[in-house]
Amino acid sequence: RRYFSQTDPGGKGGGTMKNALTVARKDLGSMFNSPIFYAITTVFLGLYSFIFFNILNFFSFQSLQAGQFSRMGISLNINEMVIEPSFHNMAVILLLMIPIITMRSFAEEKKNKTFTLLLSSPIHLKEIILGKFIACMTVVTTMILISSYSMGFLLFLGDPETGPILTGYMGILLMAGCYVAIGIFSSSLTDNQIIAAVISFGLTLFMWTIGWASQAVGAEAGGVLQNLSLIDHLEHFLKGIIDSSDLVYYLSFMIFGLFLTHRVLDSYRWR
Repeated sequence: RRYFSQTDPGGKGGGTMKNALTVARKDLGSMFNSPIFYAITTVFLGLYSFIFFNILNFFSFQSLQAGQFSRMGISLNINEMVIEPSFHNMAVILLLMIPIITMRSFAEEKKNKTFTLLLSSPIHLKEIILGKFIACMTVVTTMILISSYSMGFLLFLGDPETGPILTGYMGILLMAGCYVAIGIFSSSLTDNQIIAAVISFGLTLFMWTIGWASQAVGAEAGGVLQNLSLIDHLEHFLKGIIDSSDLVYYLSFMIFGLFLTHRVLDSYRWR
């Protein structure tokens, strides 16, 4: 693959984004023209839809007993019983799917012997990395947008709060960006796509579960572990709250992941 056309050798100002978008278009063309995207999207939608309708079915069953619950002073909340669990499950499914999307980012370039060509192209390395990040995020965002039929179904039939739905999608996209950053970093470490996917899944799962160890350590260390956990920062978004600390965490996580990718790939210039 060649990236020499439609690029700005200076890489300054708008040229940086233009070059990154050129890389992204090339990668998106490759993804959308391969069966991988359609297979991943089908599996993602199948799993998410199955879980969503099971959650909705359970909520419907509970609603039939609403009279008994109301006498006990208990009210049913569709946001808490359907929407929040659906977003949680979507985050888990994306944890499984995104490593397959990102595994080819740089591993494929190395396997096809085009990585050296990339390094010698007039596009800066940071623009290449940004372009591949944009391409992967575009694929993931497309999958999430297609799955939004579920929330449209709830809005059509019920009366959920729209605020937590919007912030929930915002949180999911930010978390997905962290998954993608980890995946691209993992792909930069090897020329084997399967190994890249395994490393990505392992690192993402570790950052997901790191907060679980908070109870086994002291209060201060436990607080640090919880603040490092990917899932803990999603909770506010699912409640309809946009906390600046959560935004800073997710954005910093993505930037750090892309920075590590840059350092790994830049080291190839000296080999």
